[in-house]
Amino acid sequence: MTSLVLASASPARLATLKAAGIEPSVVVSGVEESQVTGLGPAQLARRLAELKCAAVAAEVGGDCLVLGCDSVLELDGEALGKPADADEAVRRWRAMRSRVGVLHTGHCLRDTASGRAAVRTGATVVHFADVTDDEITAYVDSGEPLHVAGAFTIDGLGGAFVTRIEGDHHNVVGLSLPLVRELVIELGHRWTDLWSRR
Repeated sequence: MTSLVLASASPARLATLKAAGIEPSVVVSGVEESQVTGLGPAQLARRLAELKCAAVAAEVGGDCLVLGCDSVLELDGEALGKPADADEAVRRWRAMRSRVGVLHTGHCLRDTASGRAAVRTGATVVHFADVTDDEITAYVDSGEPLHVAGAFTIDGLGGAFVTRIEGDHHNVVGLSLPLVRELVIELGHRWTDLWSRR
């Protein structure tokens, strides 16, 4: 059975993998996201995923697959990661309401045995509801948007504020299962070998 290491502290990414039958070990990369500048939203998500994956792969060694991911919301061509504080989250939501953004998630999968890596970025179009100022305040006060790219979730309190998406739902959660399956196959492994034996 092939073992997977998730190079992310994201509870949503871990829950997505577990729901798909995979029980990864988790090693947080410690990569400082603010160190990468001057890239467009999709390129930024890809580069951060590569850095996180490489950092953890160097740490764990052995024979496993290491998956690094990073999500960035694109609005008006600008890359929006996690908001710095509550005030920024409020400003973001006032700009996002009734608008459409694109959630980019970079995925980098590295086979520590061969040293080979496969990288791809998923993009999902997100339509935001016309939320009120009171709803924005309550949402930011919940703390949820302060810990996630784009200051929203689709699988938590923020789900009610997303009217629809175009593309892979899992990509918005932070990890595209169909895309990761493709990367696993590209590196010569079988997706079903990652399933934990129950």
